[in-house]
Amino acid sequence: MSNEYATRHLPVVVIGAGPVGLAAAAHLAGHRVPSVVLEAGDTVGAAIRNWQHVRLFSRWRDNIDPVAGRLLDTAGWPVPDPQRYPTGAELIDDYLLPLAGLPALADRIRYGARVTGIARLGIDRLAGADQLTGTDRADTPFVVRLDDGTEQLARAVIDASGTWHTPNHLGGEGLPALGESAAAAYLDFALPDVLGTDRSAHAGRHTVVVGAGHSAANSLLDLIDLAGAVPGTRITWAVRRVGADPVFAADDADALPARGAIGTGLRRLVDTGRVTLAAGFVTHRVERCTAAGPVRLVSRDGRSIVADRVVVATGFRADHRLAAELRLDVDPVLGTSRGLAALLDADRPRGGPAPAHGVAELRHPEPGYFVVGVKSYGRSTGFLMATGYRQVRQVTAALAAGPAVDRRRSASHQLRWPPVWPRRAAPATGHAGRSVVNLSRR
Repeated sequence: MSNEYATRHLPVVVIGAGPVGLAAAAHLAGHRVPSVVLEAGDTVGAAIRNWQHVRLFSRWRDNIDPVAGRLLDTAGWPVPDPQRYPTGAELIDDYLLPLAGLPALADRIRYGARVTGIARLGIDRLAGADQLTGTDRADTPFVVRLDDGTEQLARAVIDASGTWHTPNHLGGEGLPALGESAAAAYLDFALPDVLGTDRSAHAGRHTVVVGAGHSAANSLLDLIDLAGAVPGTRITWAVRRVGADPVFAADDADALPARGAIGTGLRRLVDTGRVTLAAGFVTHRVERCTAAGPVRLVSRDGRSIVADRVVVATGFRADHRLAAELRLDVDPVLGTSRGLAALLDADRPRGGPAPAHGVAELRHPEPGYFVVGVKSYGRSTGFLMATGYRQVRQVTAALAAGPAVDRRRSASHQLRWPPVWPRRAAPATGHAGRSVVNLSRR
């Protein structure tokens, strides 16, 4: 059997069973293209479980892939109210778990399957065509290696593994702060459940939140609620910027009103002194004050802040080490595909519309390899679930149609959710979570 024949009949491997990875599987099923979803966790949405207490700032209708929604509707799924803002827990329980349980997808998902590397079968990234057979890289199967010692061959790979496990460092220059690893027990990365499971670590203590995005804002607003209930709870917000940060933008400056309201509320808290703002604070060093006591953050300019806990909300970065033996064209600044980086202007106004892009901008020199979802944005912010759904719609259409796919036709095929379904909105549930005005996913 030739490599070319085998490649055409192998499945597409999707890495990650989060919202975008499952959407890719749903689209591939609709195209009758075999696929295997490799999920490192023991269930779908494993990374989301880390921030399940957070309420998204986009509504249900923007967080459901159209093709996946139609598959669920056919199975009699109780459609959530499209205008409600789900929590992370609701996203998993009311959408991802039912979707993964559908017969069209259930047999495609492998749990506990952690990918450790991706390559072309029998060749490394230096090889072009096989010198003996003349076989081109595009006609050579991918080999996806797993941490259990097994391998999966694939005709194409869609990496939707996300960035949750690769947060940025505490250090202000992008490097770890001096002493960061030694102080790890006092650091919470991204979105701790301040009002729930992590309450005791912050109640009655001084927490410093480092970062200027919506993950930081979310933690600050939760800490304010905690301070109102527990005397002695103090909050400092450390940001690298010297001037007013874009997170302070007014409601009407953001394309998503619920996200814009976060900035308005946060400015009010700073102005009234309920949050102490340390602007221009570039964290250089972390020092232990006592063997079992607080830590001291030291800025490049010599200022210092003593804290009981530090929330490191400095964003995330894409890790491309899995594909080190593939031919990638990664932008040196953002860590995205070079085509997408040209559209992701770092100075784009916060809350502005996500740039329209398709297969061409996601392509790498390695045929058949695509990075989608939040990982595709690298260190750029502003990614929304709906962006990932548009990406997989176009990528899967290209894989189903072959190289001659008409990208313009694919881009113009705008599916909407919900379609013309009868309204069967599920009643509101009692999931924990703040008002959406005070919460965000990132």
